[in-house]
This record gives sequence, structure tokens and C-alpha cells, in this order.
Amino acid sequence: MNISNTYNSSSHTAGFILLGFPCSKNGQILLFILFLIIYILTLLGNGSIICAVYWDQQLHNPMYILLASFSFLEIWYVTSTVPNMLVNFLSNTKMISFSGCFLQFYFFFSLGTTECFFLAVMAFDRYLAICRPLYYPTIMTGHLCTCLVVSCWVFGFLWFLIPIILISQLSFCGSKVIDHFLCDPGPLLALTCTRAPLIEFICSTLSSLLLFVPFLYIMGTYALVLRAVLRVPSPAGQHKAFSTCGSHLAVVSLFYGSVMVMYVKPTSGHEAGAQKTVTLFYSVVTPFLNPLIYSLRNKDMKDALRKFLGT
Repeated sequence: MNISNTYNSSSHTAGFILLGFPCSKNGQILLFILFLIIYILTLLGNGSIICAVYWDQQLHNPMYILLASFSFLEIWYVTSTVPNMLVNFLSNTKMISFSGCFLQFYFFFSLGTTECFFLAVMAFDRYLAICRPLYYPTIMTGHLCTCLVVSCWVFGFLWFLIPIILISQLSFCGSKVIDHFLCDPGPLLALTCTRAPLIEFICSTLSSLLLFVPFLYIMGTYALVLRAVLRVPSPAGQHKAFSTCGSHLAVVSLFYGSVMVMYVKPTSGHEAGAQKTVTLFYSVVTPFLNPLIYSLRNKDMKDALRKFLGT
């Protein structure tokens, strides 16, 4: 593979080389098959939840509307990385254009940011339903639910817009090889001709705010939920509350537990192998597992899926 020694912003069309997961040709084919199966199952799993919520009138309430919206988000989140990864497995050059790289960068981070906001909104919904049950129908109306969903998408796609534009204006020197399977700020900033401490600081600050503020809010919310659930006299009522909240907490743990490792300080010099593994977990594995987590622990969702699938 020929790699030029110098790359700058005047040669945007040359793009970058995404190394992905270097291995033999047979290994690349096996990885292609594995991730293709995971991708298809992810689409089917999240798509089934959307269809079940749409077709089952009993699920037309804020909790399940938010879940269906979250599944829709997960479909696009995994689509921002996996199709290009699959192409790279079968490619000899593994090239991605400059514009393609930054478009992937923008959509991957914007969708990930939207997911952080969604998880916080879903925690807010569970707090109202369990801690303020009498006020829940009047507060969490269809209008408020729609506004919250739209706000998650709007703020998600605005949060990292300026840092991504700033990084795209930098000059890139030396090797144009990104030792990753997607365009990530750490490897990209490592390829710049000169360090950009201000941009690194902005990225780190925005990442920290995005991760820790919603995460602390979710943990605080569930502390109040736990206190309220423990006061419920009926064991059946406690079990139902724990089953709905447990699914959400499991998803929060999977997503935040891995993403916090990488993006609080994107230029901290994580080893490439560890960086790819952790990124793979929250960008591919978590969207694949989420439908299983929500359906297996939720009786209403299991019943709706059985009706939709005709089983």
C-alpha cells in the first residue's frame, strides 16, 4: 500500500486511509460476514421495536414512543459506521475522501450526542411515571414528548458542529493513515501539521459536558426512582418498576461505560487496538444488544413483538 509522505488541506480529494482491522484477506472476509450479520440483526431488532410500537395501540404512550424513537436513532447510529466498514473489508486501498471522512465524523458524533440526550429524556420520563404518577399524564403529554424528541435531534446535531468545522480547516501532514475503522478526532488531530491546543480543549470540554452532565442527571434521577420504588408496598409493583427501569439502566451502563473511556480526552494517546475495541463496542455492539435488553425485560414489549411477528 503506497502512502504519500505529505498531506495538506490543499489535497482534500486525496482523502485518508482507514486501516480498520488489518489481517489476511480471508480474515477480512470473515470480519465482513460477521459485521454484516450483526448489522442486519441490528436493523431487524430495532426496526421490530419501531413497528411493534406503531402497530400496538397499547404502546402509544410516551415511554414506548421514546423507545421507538431511540430505536430509530440506533438504526442511523450504526449506519453511520458499519456500511463504510464493510466496504473497507473488501477494499484494497481502504481510502475515504476528505469530505467523506468529515461527513462520517459529523454524523457519527451528532448521532452519538443525540443518544446521550435521549437517554437523559428517557430517564426523565421514568422519573415522572414512578415518582409523580398523578401528575404524569398532565406533564408528559404528546406535545411535550414530541418537543423533547425534536430537541434531542436538534441539539445533538448542533453540539459538535463548530469543532468539526474547525478541525476540517486544519492542515494535515505526513502519513494520511488513520489507524481506526472510522474518522475519529484523536487520530485526525494526530495527523495535523501543528498541534491545535485550543481545538483539543474545545473538543475535550464539549465531550466532558456532554457525557458527565446527562450521566449525573440520569444517576440522580434513578436514585430518586429507587427510593420511590422501595416505598411501593406491593412486590409485584416493585418488580414492574425495576423491570422497566432496569432495561434503561443496562443500556445507560453499556453506552456510557465505554464511551467515557474514549472521548473525555480524545488526544490522550490510547493504544490503537484498545481504541478500536472500545469504539466498536459502543458504536456497533450496543445498538445490536439494545433491542434484546428492552424486549427481554419488558412484558408489554414482548407481547407486542409476538403480535407483530405473528408468533
